[in-house]
Parts: sequence; C-alpha cells; structure tokens
Amino acid sequence: MSFVLVTNDDGVHSPGLAALADSASDLGSVVVIAPDRNRSAIGHALTLDSPLRADEIRSGVFSVDGTPTDCVNLGVHGLVDGRPRLVVSGINLGANLGDDITYSGTVCAAMEAALMGFPSIAFSLDAREFTFDDLARSSAVVTYLINTVVSIGLPSGIFLNVNIPSGVISGISLTFQGKRHYGEGIVKKTDPRGRSYFWIGGGENGFADLPGSDCNAIAAGHVSITPLRTGLTSESALQLLADWPLSFTMD
Repeated sequence: MSFVLVTNDDGVHSPGLAALADSASDLGSVVVIAPDRNRSAIGHALTLDSPLRADEIRSGVFSVDGTPTDCVNLGVHGLVDGRPRLVVSGINLGANLGDDITYSGTVCAAMEAALMGFPSIAFSLDAREFTFDDLARSSAVVTYLINTVVSIGLPSGIFLNVNIPSGVISGISLTFQGKRHYGEGIVKKTDPRGRSYFWIGGGENGFADLPGSDCNAIAAGHVSITPLRTGLTSESALQLLADWPLSFTMD
C-alpha cells in the first residue's frame, strides 16, 4: 500500500496540518504522523536517547512524543503498512525563509524524507495566525504543487521549500534561499527572585533585498518555491581549497 505521509512541527492538532492532510487526500490514502506538541525550531533533531511512543488518536492520525524527523522515520520504517509515495510537511504557521530553514522542523522533516529517497515538500504560511481565507488559498497551492510533483517528480536528493503569503496571492515564483536579518537575538529579564533569565528570538526580523530570493517573493505577495538539496558540500569551495598545502602528517 502506498500513501501520502503528512507531518509538521506545530503539533498534531494544528489547523495547518489538518488543511494539508485534507488537500493531500485527493491523491488517495493519507497517513498523518506528527509531534504531540509544538516542536518549532527543532531543526533536524532525531531522538536517540529514549523510546518513542505513537498513539493513534483517530483513524490514520498518529501523535508522537518526538520530533518531525522522528515522525518521518516512523512513517517510513514500520509504524504503518506500506511506503510513502510523497511526504509533505506543514502547513507551518509562520514563514520559513532564508536562514530560517536551518532551524525549521517543518523543512527538516522534508529533508529527512529526501534523504531516504522520497519526494517531499515543506509548506509554510507567512502569517501569525490561521484564517479561513488563508487556509483556503494555501490549500489550493498545496493541491496544485503536490499534483505537479507526483506527476513530474523531483530529482534525487532535491526537496521543495514552499512559502505562501498571507492575503491575496499575486503570483508564484521559483526562488533561491534569501538572507534574513534577525533582531536582538536575546532578551534578558530578571525573575522575582533576582535571577536572570533569557528569551531567544526577541526583536523584529528583516531580510536582505535580493531579487529572486524567497524573501523578496513573499514581500511581493508571491508563493515562493525554493528547491533545496540534501548534499551540503560546496563544489566551488572544493576547487578553491584544492590549492591549499594540505601535507599535514603526525610525527
């Protein structure tokens, strides 16, 4: 049996996850395997030091006390019968643009699937809350892209990071990964007992104005489709470093 595997990092009860699963159902059987709580910004973390528990909270929907990467592994390696024909992650609440992708559990779930050889797409909505209209527009984008990927396929080791603007969608663009400008990274406070504590991620974020980037596309009201690869080696740097005098030996 083949199925579409659906996951996210916002948690199994996210409205974005439900919308993604509903859109994917046009392709046939859908299995949802998602974290039991919000695991945003957990990146490509894999649980190795404790067992995982997966509860089927309703037919075909599993809640896992682990990460998005864990969920993809369980979906591929035996939690359910069959193999995924496609893995989709999201719809994340909040964009995953530029440098965000290195932190994103949503994007890294798609990366994990691509590492295993499955076509995969990460979907994110550039909004602070889900609205009926945004979810309806996002679902239309999801339906279009998953059907396109299933029909045409993706190159080996390539997966898609898709960001959807809030409000009216004015276009769709193929983009490259842009550059985020983060605000004050740490907010320091003092608790009632006089001890310092810290919040990571304070301040407003901006982005570099790079035509053709995912950040610029979202700013223009376009859906951004960025093809990413699982191999991180820089071929140009390999050529550059080839002239280094690498003759180190141990005495």
